[in-house]
Parts: sequence; structure tokens; C-alpha cells
Amino acid sequence: MGTAVSKNLELSTNEYCVKYVGKEPISINNPFWNTFLSYNLVPPTTVNEQLAFESRIESLLQELLKNNPKTGNFGILIQIFIEKTNELLSATITESNLFNWQLFNTIFIIRCTLKFLTEVLKEEDIMKHIELGNTRNVMEDFLGSLVGIIVDVPIDDYTYLIHLESATCLLLCLSIQYHSGGKSDHSTIYRLMMRGKHVIHAPILVKRLITNFIEQRKMPSGYTGNDGHSIVLNLASNIWSVLTFNKKYSEETNNTLEHPYQESPLATQSLLLLLVLVHHWTTQSNPYRNSLFSCLDSEDTNPVPPSKVASLFKIDFNLLYLALCKKASGDAATLLLYLLLHRNQSFKTYILNREDLDLLIVPILKSLYNAPNSNSHHIYMSLIIILILSEDDSFNETIHDLKLKNASWYVERALNDISLGGLLILIVIRTVQYNMLKMRDKYLHTNCLAALANMSAHFRNLHPYVSQRLVSLFETLAKKYNRLISRLKTETSHKDNTITIEADQESEDTEQDVSVLEEVLRMVLEILNSCLSTQLSNNPNLIYTMLYNKSMFEAFKDNVVFQDIIHNIDIILKYFSQLLHDKSLEHEVDAHQVLLIIQQGVRGWPKERLTKFPDLKFKYVEEDQPEDFFIPYIWALVGQQSILHWVNDNYPTIMVV
Repeated sequence: MGTAVSKNLELSTNEYCVKYVGKEPISINNPFWNTFLSYNLVPPTTVNEQLAFESRIESLLQELLKNNPKTGNFGILIQIFIEKTNELLSATITESNLFNWQLFNTIFIIRCTLKFLTEVLKEEDIMKHIELGNTRNVMEDFLGSLVGIIVDVPIDDYTYLIHLESATCLLLCLSIQYHSGGKSDHSTIYRLMMRGKHVIHAPILVKRLITNFIEQRKMPSGYTGNDGHSIVLNLASNIWSVLTFNKKYSEETNNTLEHPYQESPLATQSLLLLLVLVHHWTTQSNPYRNSLFSCLDSEDTNPVPPSKVASLFKIDFNLLYLALCKKASGDAATLLLYLLLHRNQSFKTYILNREDLDLLIVPILKSLYNAPNSNSHHIYMSLIIILILSEDDSFNETIHDLKLKNASWYVERALNDISLGGLLILIVIRTVQYNMLKMRDKYLHTNCLAALANMSAHFRNLHPYVSQRLVSLFETLAKKYNRLISRLKTETSHKDNTITIEADQESEDTEQDVSVLEEVLRMVLEILNSCLSTQLSNNPNLIYTMLYNKSMFEAFKDNVVFQDIIHNIDIILKYFSQLLHDKSLEHEVDAHQVLLIIQQGVRGWPKERLTKFPDLKFKYVEEDQPEDFFIPYIWALVGQQSILHWVNDNYPTIMVV
């Protein structure tokens, strides 16, 4: 039977490990390799287990680093992997558990070695370690073998870890850009990935990676190390067992490093690999990027244009949509959703035609609601998704037709019978106010207000609380604006009496703050005006709230910055104020009667009295050199979600939760 993993085995003195990293070259036909690759292994499943394992093999890898330039043993191991993969792909080996076991062991040792080398060597030196003594392009064949496994080998309990390690090895090869901080365009490995002979499989690889994400396969039972079994169950083995990690060390290590591996590690790793592939090599034709952006729904029966056949694949958009809904609160899934919405028109159209948009939007809103516990990058991407969707009028109308029974996670106020549109407005407003207090980021403000502006002409039947928060947003901004104006007057007066560099700088800073706030205030007024100009009859609660706070709007009537837009709002408020005044002369009115008067008053509303303003339409445009934002973000995700914990001074740390 498969022997249990020994917890006392010391890897640094194990004869097989010592020989592999030693000073003697080992030929590819040496029986040593068959013995060396016949061990039982439970791979690490947490960051701490990974770190514990790496600490136990570091001395061995240091020896390999010193000796491999002469022995070439690492390159030989990769050749063995390539040959074994060729056997697997050519179907000369079928359903052999022993073969799959050794293939996994081979690729796992390669993964451990690659991770170490990519962290300590430059790309050209890594290539020398791999290509030593070989006339063929071993690296290209190695990459091709990894791709071949992912696209051609069926996934079952005995090949799951082979697929997982193949994706991990590809990530490690591509991490050369992360560790160097250079551009992927100048990398030999990236050139091979983007231009090598295996590129013909790019569409199939992208499809397989997306399928892995959709399927969310769990780690097969018996592979997690919780039951004391080895990777190969019921397989005779009298060779040797390897201790992969020290549990006691793992438990004693700082808990802040512990990041439980996902229940579906292959899905996680596949998604991360896809994101790395499509976000690099963006200044040239990227076959993986092109395939993702052109994929179609498998239910689409329209013929594929001949010019797109080579790069195009079809996938079930319904399954992809449901998978994205389930994972919409996560960083990596949010990035995939962004890419598809922004660059794949077919998928964007498909989503906009869904009648269950709440399945996708509510998790995104929940992430924004929990902004204090999220990283700023995730907040940005969630808002950009909302902005992209808000560009479509049908979306803006549909969200107000979808009623939500309850949003129990919104703790400030019970939100019974609120529309998806109302909840969306509420969360975006809350994000603006959070940004004002904590982040003070103009770019985030711009995206929030642009989304609200796009939706404003379709605001319908706003919940009383949503109306209150919308007017409260203006009130908060107005108070801050008035404080800044007062400060500016004081600083100007002080500057006239005392001319100093410090006084000049303070005054300039305040003037800039005033200018920014004027833009934001005007945008909020334009949003209110757009809503009232187009949806007056459908928003009695908003009119009611604005009437209650009309003095706040009147205070801006004489300000030249807001005068034109305030003029419309003032006409509306005066009209309804007069109606209420007339009714109050007849009898006292309560809140319910005020709403009835408003609802009756809109029927006789002379809309021609309002000044016509251009429609509020904003479109998301990706900034120049977006890789400056995306690449560090994606590698931070890889480092934390794939348990390949690493630190690199080339990139700032991004806390991903």
C-alpha cells in the first residue's frame, strides 16, 4: 500500500535529493531518475505550508544553483518531463496511475526548482540552466508540453494535480517579468509563449482555462493531506517518501501569512494564468488576448467570419455568466469580467440581455459596500464595471424594474422592497462619501459620478432612503465647499498682509481644492437636474426630499458656477412649493398628503419652462499604458491567491483580501 508520508524525514540529507543537486551529471537514461521520481507527496495547500516546505529545500536548491551549470541535471529533468508528456499526449500511455504519479512528481520538482531560480536569477541565466548541453530549444518544448497537458489531457482524479502544476509552472515561467520589473516585450520566454510553435493552441488554451474557472473542480479527496494518505491511493510503493512540509512549523508561523488555498485550486490557478497571459505583450499582437476578446457564445448559430476562424472559439456564455456571478466579489473574477465587458462586445451584449442582472450586480455592490476591507484596485475595477454597464440605456432601465426583497448586509438601514437601481445608486453615493473621508481620490470620484450621470435620466421610483442619500450627498459637498470658500477668503486676506512662500502655497492648494469641489458639486446638480427633467413624474420621493431641503439649493442661486443649472431646480421647487402653500391654506397637510400633492402636481407640470441641457453621457476609456496599473495588481493576486508567496521590491505590495 502507499506509505504514509514520514514527518521526520530530513530532505537536505536524503540521498536522492543530494544526488540530484550534487556535482555529478546524471544521464537521461540513468535508473536513478525512475527511483528519484517515485515518491509519495501531498502538495502544500496554504502559504505557510509552502513557506515551510521551501525552507526545508532551500539548502538543496542552493547546491543545485551552484552545481547545475556543470551537471545540467535540471535540464535533464525537464527533458524527462517533455518525453513523459509526449507519451501521454500520443496516447501510448492510457489510464496508467503509476505513470501519472511519476509525471506529477516530475513536474512538482521542476516547479520547486523554477520558483527558486526565478527569484534569484535573471532570465538569461535561467535559460542557461535549462538549455545547458542541448542542441534543441528545450524551453520552447517545455512550454509546449505544459500547454499540451492543459489543452489535451482530460481532467480526472489522477490528472488533476498534473493540470494544476502545469498551470503553476507556466505562471512561474512568466513571472520572470515580475521579478525583473522589465517589459515582457523584451523577454525570451514571453516571445516563445506569444510566437512559439504551440501558439496555434492559443484559442483552445484560453477556452480550457475559462472552462476550468467555470467548472470550479475541487481538489480530489485524498490529496489534501487531511486523511494521512499519499497522493497515489492503493498503489504499491516500497521506495521512499518525502516530507513536504512541517505542520508544527506551519502552525507556529505568523498567522498573518496564512491564506487557505481555494477549494478549487485549479480554477483559481487557471484564471490567474489567463489574466497574466492577456495583460502582457499588449503592444504587439497577443494571441491569447485576441482569443479572449473574440470568443462567442456556443449557443450562437451565426456563421463565424473566415478572418476570425483561427483565433475564435465558442463557449457557453450562460455557464460563464453564472460562474462570474458566484465569484463576482473576488479580485480575479472581477478582472475577467472587466476584460469581457470592455473588449468582448458579444459577451457584453449577452449580459445586457439577461433578466437576472441582480445575480451579478449585487455581489459587486456588496464589495463596494465593504470598501474599507477591500484593496483600492478592486474598488476601482468594480466601479469601472458599473460605469461600463451604465453606458447602456437598457441596463439603466432594467435595474429599476428588478426588485430586491432584502439586502441584509446593508446594516445602516433596512432596505425592504428596494430596486436594484436604487441599491446601486445608494452604494455609489456611499462610495463617493467614503472616498471623501478616506481616499480623497479624484479618479474614483469621477467614475462614481459618471456612472450616476449615465443612469440619472432613468432614475425611477427612487426609494425614500435613496432620495435622502442623494440630497445628503449634495448637502455634504455644499458644506465642505462653503468651508473652503471661507478658508480661501481668510488665506487671501492673510496673504495681503503677510507675503510668504508658505502663504502662497496654502492659498494655491485651497484654490485647487475649491476648483475640484466645484466640478463635483456641479456634476451632482446636473445629475439631479437630469433626473427631474426626464423622470419628474416617477420620482415623488426625490421631489419631497428636495423640497424639505430647498434652502440648501437656494443658497447657490447667485453663484455663477452653478447659476444656470440651479435655475432649473429652482423653477421645479418653486412650482411644488406653491402647490403645497395653496393646499396648506385650505387645511394642514402631513407627509402622506405632501406626496399626494406632488403626484397630482406633476400632471400639470409645464416642462417647457426648463432650460434644455445636453444629455449626460460618459464613456469609459482605458488610460494610456494601462499595464502600469494592471500588471502589478495581477502579480499581487498570483502571489497571494496561488500560495506562491513572494516579495519583490520592483512592485509595491497590494493587500488582497
